[in-house]
Amino acid sequence: MQLQGKTALVTGANSGLGKAVATALARAGARVLMLCRDAGRGAAARDEVVAATGNERVELLLCDLASQAAIRAGAAEVHRRIDALHLLVNNAGTAFAEHGLTADGVERSLAVNHLGPFLLTNLLLDLLRSGASAGDGARIVNVGTRIDTAMDFHDLNWERRPYRMMGAYGESKLGNIHFTRELARRLEGTGVTVNCVFPGVFLSNLGGTDGAQNRALKLFAKLFGWALQKPQRAAQRVLYLLTADEVAAVSGEYFGDRKPIPAPLQADDPAANAELWRLSAALTGLDGGAG
Repeated sequence: MQLQGKTALVTGANSGLGKAVATALARAGARVLMLCRDAGRGAAARDEVVAATGNERVELLLCDLASQAAIRAGAAEVHRRIDALHLLVNNAGTAFAEHGLTADGVERSLAVNHLGPFLLTNLLLDLLRSGASAGDGARIVNVGTRIDTAMDFHDLNWERRPYRMMGAYGESKLGNIHFTRELARRLEGTGVTVNCVFPGVFLSNLGGTDGAQNRALKLFAKLFGWALQKPQRAAQRVLYLLTADEVAAVSGEYFGDRKPIPAPLQADDPAANAELWRLSAALTGLDGGAG
C-alpha cells in the first residue's frame, strides 16, 4: 500500500514502538494521528516526529485508554477531523504491579490492553470502511505479546485469583488475538483486514514512568537493555502488515516476523473468540458490538 494520501492512527504513539511506527508512517507521507494519554509527552513526541520527517500532517490526539468515556470522546474527535481512516495500529499497552480497577470497574490491564482497542476500533469501523471503499482497502494491526496462557472468562477482573502482574498482562494481551480472530470474521467482504503481530522483545517503557512497572523488569532493562532490539527494528513487523502487498487480503492471522506464528491454543477456538467478544461488548456497552 502506498501511504501518500492515506490517514493512519497509532495508539501509544508518544514513545517506543508506537512512536517508531508513527515516524515511519509520517516519513512515507501518511497523515498520522498520534493517540497519546499525556499532553506534554504527546506534544513533544509529535514535534519530534515532524522534525524527523518534515511531514506537518502529524496530529496529536489525547485519550486515556483506561477510560471508556475518554475513548468515546476520542473517537468522536477523530470523526470530527477525518472522513476516512486507512490504517489503525492498536499499540498501546501497559502492566500494573498491583491489582486495581478503573472508574468503569475493570481491571486496569484488561481495560487498557484489550477493552481499550476493542472499543476504539468498533467506534472507528465506519471510518475504516470509508477508507477501504477507495479501493486499496483498510488495515488494522493489533500488537499482541507472545505469552502462552489462557484467559479466565469467569474472572477477567482477577477478583477470585491471586493477582499476578505478568499473568494479568499476558491474559489481556491474549485478548488482542481473540479480538483479531473474531473481528476478522465479522469484517469478511468489507475490504477491511485485521491482523495481530508479536513485535519481538525490544526496549520499551512497559508500565510507563508512573511506577507501574515492577523493579525486576526495570533492573532487567538496565542490565540487559543493550542486548534487546530497538523499537525501530520492532516496528518493521508492524509496518510490513500495514504496507506489504502480499498481505493485503490476509486477515485474522497472528504474525511474527513477516509470517504467521502459532497463537496460544485458546485463541484458535472460534467459540472462545466469540465469547470474549460477547463479554467485551457487555463491559463496554456496545450491545453486541459492530462489525
